[in-house]
This record gives sequence, C-alpha cells and structure tokens, in this order.
Amino acid sequence: MRYPSEDIVDLYAHRWEIELGYREMKQHLLESRFQLPELVTQALWGVLLAYNLIRYKMLLMAKSLPSVHPNQLSFRDAASYMIFKLTQLSSQTPGNIPREVLDIERNARQFKLDGKRERAYTRVLKMSKNKFPVRAKKNAVHS
Repeated sequence: MRYPSEDIVDLYAHRWEIELGYREMKQHLLESRFQLPELVTQALWGVLLAYNLIRYKMLLMAKSLPSVHPNQLSFRDAASYMIFKLTQLSSQTPGNIPREVLDIERNARQFKLDGKRERAYTRVLKMSKNKFPVRAKKNAVHS
C-alpha cells in the first residue's frame, strides 16, 4: 500500500535507463579496455564528462525532432558521429566551427531508433557452459 505498483514500475524503467547508460559508457566510450590502476580515476572522470556531453547533445538533437525523447536516439551511432565530427574540426577554419557543431543536431533524424526499445526480458534458465558431464559428489563418509 505504501509503494504503489505504478510507481515501482516507473522507477524500474528509470533504473534500467541508468544501467543502459553504464553499459554505453563501458562498451562505446571505453571500448571495454582495461586501464592501469593509476589511470582509472582520470579515465572515469573523462568518460563521465564525455558521456554527459554526448547525452546533452542528444537532448538537443531530440528537441529538434517532433515528439522524440533522447532515449529514442541511438547512443552508439550518435556518439560515433559526434566524435568523428569533432575530430574533423581541426581542419575547419574558425568561422566554420559553429556551423559544423550545429550540423550535428541537424542530422538527428538518422539516429532515431525504430519502434519502442524493449525493456523487459523474460527470465530463462541458462544452459551450462560446461561441455563435460559433472560427476555427482560423493558423501564425505566413504564406505
């Protein structure tokens, strides 16, 4: 009674978005690379900064499209495109840089995901990774 089921479902959806954010950071920004221990803190701050800047730009991109939410845009594709565009800025004249940055938002439509992103997965029993039969354990007392 204290926690209505609708609120719990809504909170679970928000939690799922956070988990997806962690996965995006690890897989697409860090590319699943391992770091030396002394560089972990620096890498973490850099990834958090980059992730939030990309997500902010995706928010602006979503606002440019009618009835599109930021989580309906592909993070991987948008991040790759933004990183590519930003790395090309060094070849631009200073006067063209604002146009190039705004051009990222103008291409928002190409990052829209088709349909609704599925959040619920049915629970399944996973198959054993062990290819060999497992012997039954014997009792501690041998006869």
